[in-house]
Amino acid sequence: MKPIAQIKEPITHEMELFEKKFHLFMSSRVALLNRITHYVVNRKGKQMRPMFVFLVAKMVSKGEVNDRTYRGASVIELIHTATLVHDDVVDDSNRRRGFFSINALWKNKIAVLVGDFLLSKGLLLSIDNNDFDLLKIISVAVREMSEGELLQIEKARKLDITEEVYYEIIRQKTATLIAACCSLGAASVKPDSEHVERMREFGEMIGMAFQIKDDLFDYGNEKIGKPTGIDIKEQKMTLPLIYTLNNCTEKERRWLINSVKNHNKDSKRVKEVIQFVKKNGGLEYAVTQMKMYQQKAFDILEIYPDSPYKASLEIMMNYVIDRKK
Repeated sequence: MKPIAQIKEPITHEMELFEKKFHLFMSSRVALLNRITHYVVNRKGKQMRPMFVFLVAKMVSKGEVNDRTYRGASVIELIHTATLVHDDVVDDSNRRRGFFSINALWKNKIAVLVGDFLLSKGLLLSIDNNDFDLLKIISVAVREMSEGELLQIEKARKLDITEEVYYEIIRQKTATLIAACCSLGAASVKPDSEHVERMREFGEMIGMAFQIKDDLFDYGNEKIGKPTGIDIKEQKMTLPLIYTLNNCTEKERRWLINSVKNHNKDSKRVKEVIQFVKKNGGLEYAVTQMKMYQQKAFDILEIYPDSPYKASLEIMMNYVIDRKK
């Protein structure tokens, strides 16, 4: 059985019901909007976010979920989808998960309006049901994601990212959303309990490991095949590169910065940078840090008794590190 199918197994019923409810939550009186949202729903990815919500909710409540859990999972998915639609406009991207993006099919103006519509749907779903605690968790995540993106843009201009700043960027950009899913799952069934903050921290640790794994894909390995160098071409400062910059001679550092700043479109130079980072232990260091965050997540789960939901979360934590894309 594939890891995703294994992870989903104890929440199969909940995920099926979630899809039906999510469809309803997205409906509108405008035919064009319904056509576009139908397109979005039918091109869903692995649905990791709702899976985190349901698995955590069932783990902390010994198998129970309620209407708040379904609404929470739907709000996260609505708001996350809104941010992806807007991202595609900002990045001028024509593809999303192998399909045409909304802006590619319906142009930017409609894509931005659809993103706004999904965002407002998510907010109203919480407000109409007095789920203010869940709304706060999600709103904090959206604020942090925006701040993380802007911090990365600001730092990319100077390429002066320290390891500390890098962790802050990925915490806000990536980890905060997974943290929100886990925190929200706990809050939906055990509001105002110690589980809410504990599960937020758990999700944050997984999110940190997840993003470092993404950084490693840029350098390729036996499993992934050829290195892509996309992050270098986009002047993104990732952990292997930051480590190498901080652990080489001043002359090598100047060459690296010059390569990333001024020669990032030169494939030969990008390959040289990748080789230099590999030779100087950048990848090994990033793998060590990724495993450290994974271990912290495992330590938090230790508190909970064994259950199918806990087992699925453990598979998820290994999947984050072992995935091939």
